[in-house]
Amino acid sequence: MSVTLVVMGLLSKRLGSSTQTPPYYVGFYISALMVIGGVVVRLLDFISVQGNALALREAHPDTVLRVLLYNGLPALGVTIGVIVAWRYWSWLLAERN
Repeated sequence: MSVTLVVMGLLSKRLGSSTQTPPYYVGFYISALMVIGGVVVRLLDFISVQGNALALREAHPDTVLRVLLYNGLPALGVTIGVIVAWRYWSWLLAERN
């Protein structure tokens, strides 16, 4: 997913430079970082559980924080990506004939 967001950012940067639109494409890069952040949190938790070290769920027993890091961060990243894509590429749907 993060690779797709980066590719969309690169394509939108090219489109924005030719159409003189504001640099909203930065939102794709921010959303890709959020998705990667969620993956990193999951990997760190998996590694710490496998090594019998202090796991993320033991260090942060708060369920809300775990849900935000595991699911919320990637979900927010994808949501931002969809909003930015709609802003940049909605003219394709508006074209008729």
